[in-house]
Amino acid sequence: MNSWHIQQAIRCVRLGGVLAYPTEAVWGLGCDPRNAKAVRKILTMKSRPEHKGLVLVGSSLDQFDDWIKPLSPADLAQVQATWPGPTTWVLPCVDSVPVWLRGHHESLAIRVTDHPLVKTLCATIGPLVSTSANPAGKEPARSALRVRQYFAQQPDYILQGVLGGRDKPSEIRTLDGKRLR
Repeated sequence: MNSWHIQQAIRCVRLGGVLAYPTEAVWGLGCDPRNAKAVRKILTMKSRPEHKGLVLVGSSLDQFDDWIKPLSPADLAQVQATWPGPTTWVLPCVDSVPVWLRGHHESLAIRVTDHPLVKTLCATIGPLVSTSANPAGKEPARSALRVRQYFAQQPDYILQGVLGGRDKPSEIRTLDGKRLR
């Protein structure tokens, strides 16, 4: 992936656009999580209800300091043992996290990625919304072509790249040991 394409993806997000990009297992849709209009565009594209909440992906745990409440040493160790990697954690969020991200929950789903392209993006612009590129009820896209078939011109930029080689989307866990996916 050349730097021009990465710069275009960064520009897209900074201007409030929706980005389609490859992740560890499937293609994702992403945007600036602080941009309500961009987040709502993704929810509309997917026909996803706001109350479900979304996942944020970042390049390091410290990128989420403004989003989640401090963790106990034991919880922190549990989370860090799985990152970077394909595990999403549902963690208690600070009160200022908007409903369009957390849904009807007092928590936020976050992941520290090990996908090189996504890690580069997040290291430059901070956390991104990361939700599978598919309309509700359809299989997640595993190619840029499928993203186009699902959404036509709705993503503002499609960042070409390869998937991370995993068969399934990230596992979702809670601190009390539940596996939600």
